[in-house]
Amino acid sequence: MVQPQLAGVKVVDLTTVVFGPYCTQILADLGAEVIKVESPGFGDAFRWSATPAHTPGMAPGFMAVNRGKRSIALDLKAEEDLAVMRGLLADADLFVVNVRGKGLERLGLDYASVSALNPRLIYVHCVGFGQEGPYADLQAYDDVIQAATGTATLLPRVDGHPRPRYLPSLIADKVAGLHAAYGAMAALYAREKTGQGQLLEVPMFEVFSSFMLLEHLGGQTFDPPNAPVGYARQVDPYRQPFPTRDGAISIVMYSYDAWDRVFAVLEDPEFIAQERFTVKGGRAAHQDELYQHVARLTPNFTSAELQSRCDAAQLPAQVVRDLSEVIHDPHLQAVGFFQRREHPSEGAYFEQAQPVRFAGSAEEDGRMPPRLDEHGAEIRAEVARRSEARD
Repeated sequence: MVQPQLAGVKVVDLTTVVFGPYCTQILADLGAEVIKVESPGFGDAFRWSATPAHTPGMAPGFMAVNRGKRSIALDLKAEEDLAVMRGLLADADLFVVNVRGKGLERLGLDYASVSALNPRLIYVHCVGFGQEGPYADLQAYDDVIQAATGTATLLPRVDGHPRPRYLPSLIADKVAGLHAAYGAMAALYAREKTGQGQLLEVPMFEVFSSFMLLEHLGGQTFDPPNAPVGYARQVDPYRQPFPTRDGAISIVMYSYDAWDRVFAVLEDPEFIAQERFTVKGGRAAHQDELYQHVARLTPNFTSAELQSRCDAAQLPAQVVRDLSEVIHDPHLQAVGFFQRREHPSEGAYFEQAQPVRFAGSAEEDGRMPPRLDEHGAEIRAEVARRSEARD
């Protein structure tokens, strides 16, 4: 569903995969007009991502981050198509691009060239690494960034298995896309006051380093360090979902008194009443022992029983669902998170709603994920009309 906060904002999107497209989808969800520029014949590589598609080039991953956009295929090495691109940029508000700097310079689409054409343009350059550092020209993908930021060493800290592993999510791409979106909106706000566009650099490595090290810099926060890196609570091998009679459940004991409540729920209040747990600092000092004892008690109950008991005791808890079950979650269904729509070529599909809601804003159905060059003819015609009007 589209909301009107950015109505009237025109975005030219020269990005692929997830980092840039996630940013521009957020802008589209908030009402911006997003024109997705793709290479002829192949388009965005994410069109061909692993999950099968009904129609070649319309993979579910692509559909998930490209709703609300129009697609035009342009060969930017051909002068005629490059002229169309310049026409799009001449009256755009935002240009979001993830092509590396040298390639943009060769095309005349670097910031200096484009800002000369349109001084009010906000130029959002989605890069792998900050352009003033030694990694400036290196390629970056989610896996590479998880490796470079130490994220691939988090799971070994939890389970003791020494092999580095990726978190099974495009988490670096998505986090970087969120930063690009808020940066773009902040720049739009600044332009309202100054009338001037500006260049934004959004480097995935620095963004994700900031995101992960917020808690995991740990003892290296101080000079000299006073403890190891890693937030102990997050890498604790015993702070995991607890087994139940028929599955598993997450229960969070964050406050001092939550431990009293959880052992009351688990019908063993005597355990937490022992002196080593009641002295000041005792529960923190023996946290691993507490987690292990909870894990011994939870199999006495079903997941549903524990969910009900934790809710009544005001303990944060949720049954562990399989990934395939989330689409049927009653809360998500009640708030309309999954919207069933009919795509003209892909048929029935589920679209995930923009999770941020604005009170008092009327929502409208947005554009569906576009087929490659689906809007090419109409966009070319629009560029030609605006060019004639300027002349």
